[in-house]
Amino acid sequence: MMISLHGYVAGSPELGKPDTGGQVVFVMELAKRFATLGYNVDVLTRQFEDQPAEDRINENLRVWRIPFGGKDFIRKEDMHDWYGDFVTNALAAIRKHGLNYDVVNSHYWDAGVSGQKIAEELQIPHIHTPHSLGWWKAKDMKSLGEGKAANYRFEERIQREFVLYRSCDHIITTSEQQVQLIEDEYDLPSEHMTMIPPGIDEDRFTAVTPGQLADIRKRLKMSAKDIYVVGRAATNKGYDLIIEALPHLREMQPDARLVLAAGANSADDKKLLETWKKQAAEMGVADLIDWRGYIEDDDLADYYRAPAVFALPSRYEPFGMTAVEAMSCGTPTVLTTRGGLHEQVEFGRHALVADPTRPQEYAAMLNMPMQHPWLRDKLSVEGARFARRSFGWTGIAKRTLDIFESFRGRYQNTY
Repeated sequence: MMISLHGYVAGSPELGKPDTGGQVVFVMELAKRFATLGYNVDVLTRQFEDQPAEDRINENLRVWRIPFGGKDFIRKEDMHDWYGDFVTNALAAIRKHGLNYDVVNSHYWDAGVSGQKIAEELQIPHIHTPHSLGWWKAKDMKSLGEGKAANYRFEERIQREFVLYRSCDHIITTSEQQVQLIEDEYDLPSEHMTMIPPGIDEDRFTAVTPGQLADIRKRLKMSAKDIYVVGRAATNKGYDLIIEALPHLREMQPDARLVLAAGANSADDKKLLETWKKQAAEMGVADLIDWRGYIEDDDLADYYRAPAVFALPSRYEPFGMTAVEAMSCGTPTVLTTRGGLHEQVEFGRHALVADPTRPQEYAAMLNMPMQHPWLRDKLSVEGARFARRSFGWTGIAKRTLDIFESFRGRYQNTY
């Protein structure tokens, strides 16, 4: 049993919708690999709006939606208000259908709290994947002065995480940075955790020939002077940083331009988008930004391939899956020091890294691959090798299954 409650979870998720991004991709790709390896997998999530009760992906995998909390969308910060109803309804459905599971694997703290209750009731192991940490996000949001205004409910979240991490059987983190933070800030021994990074679809995210690249750029109306950024509309994504960096980049690259695909669906998302557009106008770079909005799933790989540089300017990012996907496509990539990925790359070989609070520094890193062809070629080749070697989904799934298997049957004697 895998649990991922918030956002629009589906076999083909609508990325860019509220609370629907890298985590949903992570969960579904992992589940698909489990199924391919012969395991039966149910991904439990919330049923709302007009969603069907079930998506049957293949013989071994389905997305099973449990109704709770009414028909309207519930943001992830408030999802745990309803976890009791989810637990009750999920257990009732499991018992009605006579289902038996070997392990619960929950994702994010809302599903973690629920997954712990379900695992205790069914007397099976619970392996939790945090994806992000309340303490870390609260620290970064406080530095931006946005913690209270956004109502992230950090104090409540951190307390719940503290108890959850002690209650579950094991934690799978996505970076060594998370291991250290949980050890330091949540006072949990490192033996209680295993670091396994997210993966990529190595068959989908690949480099293309120069001729194919020229056709892609023509179709998408992008050029070898474009910087590409994609993600949800969220303050921690650092879109304001990349806008501030643009005037500095233009001093070094007069033809540089920003292609920004910030998915915006809710009223709050659109309000944030207007804030960034206003910032761009005030800085005199509004006409240098191409706002693309939501990118269709079929175009994701080509958008990664098309620009001169892919940028992940986040001030807070548990990992940074989009950066790995871009690297796998052969596009030079610039990260920040606030993400889980930067500790795993070799600077100047796999990717470039800059401080997310220093726009000039970030602009300098964006310029480097555009200024020096030899560096661009090195980052393109070595970045792709690193991404594919380290983050193929099948290998990630096998490592995760090893953890599950080590806990299988732990509670059999207590039945």
